Amino acid sequence: MSCALTVSNLICRYNGQAVLNDLSFRVEKGEIVCLLGASGCGKTTLLKAIAGLLPLDGGEMMINCRQIVGASLNVPPEQRNIGMIFQDYALFPHLTVAENVAFGLKGWHKAATNVRVKEMLALVKLDGLDTRYPHQLSGGQQQRVAIARALAGKPDLLLLDEPFSNIDTQVRHSLIKEIRKIFKEQGVTAIFVTHSREEAFAFADKLAVMNKGVIEQYGGATELYYSPSSRFVADFLGHGSYVPVSVNGDSKMYTPLGEWPVEQAANGSDLEWLIRPQNLSITPDDSGNGVVSDVQFMGDSCRYLVDVNGQSLMVYSNQLLDMGDKVRLDIRPHPPVLFEAS
Repeated sequence: MSCALTVSNLICRYNGQAVLNDLSFRVEKGEIVCLLGASGCGKTTLLKAIAGLLPLDGGEMMINCRQIVGASLNVPPEQRNIGMIFQDYALFPHLTVAENVAFGLKGWHKAATNVRVKEMLALVKLDGLDTRYPHQLSGGQQQRVAIARALAGKPDLLLLDEPFSNIDTQVRHSLIKEIRKIFKEQGVTAIFVTHSREEAFAFADKLAVMNKGVIEQYGGATELYYSPSSRFVADFLGHGSYVPVSVNGDSKMYTPLGEWPVEQAANGSDLEWLIRPQNLSITPDDSGNGVVSDVQFMGDSCRYLVDVNGQSLMVYSNQLLDMGDKVRLDIRPHPPVLFEAS
């Protein structure tokens, strides 16, 4: 794969404070990358910096091996061949669907424009709605128009800011799946911003988890979820239980849950083992090693807290259990993730 975007040592300051701090990452052609983090972490600032909408204090950027930001270079936004979809879609209310899609095709011949608009509307399944106005469309349909408009000009990179936040929960999942399929079929390289890990997991190929202007970890969703590089990443991406651990250099770690093998870990007693709910299985057992201490019904499963030897462990199951039930809790084999105790 050729590199679609390279960001190196990017710095952006506001009132003397670094909003983006020595930030670097790389996006391959055809990848969908999510900038994921809480409000104020710098993800939207980074998106705007890539688009050329913010001044930078340092760093370099390249799109398709063409430098757009450097020591004495700052290519203006309109020359970067970037498409952008805003949170509110930014459709022109006085233009029809077809006119909105055609808006970015200035300089195209009329016949070519009409062909391209029809292609884009067919791509996003809005055939027959070309003469409608934005206010006559649902939120999902408006988003499709925004995507058609952004893709019409064949951008090298597509940027999306909270693209699913205004979509009803009932249709969000199916829309995410459909738009991802469109992007993959068209070979679109995209970067999108969200604070929702569920959206990130469903839509992205890679995640950049951001915190205070830096990327804490960058990689695939499974890698980041099961092998987080920091407690921040671990907690931001999902629930987990922390069990105290001591390591004595004998390829074992000693825990309240028993001895477990560990291939490589620094010796010490001030460590904690992250155990995801998916690493655990629960079975009703009157002679088991655990007691259910809390139950939360989740719809398709229940989330249980189970006390085992003084430790509270979280586990998901579709079995119906009650507080106080005796259970057997088994830990599935997995590479342990250890952090210094907080």
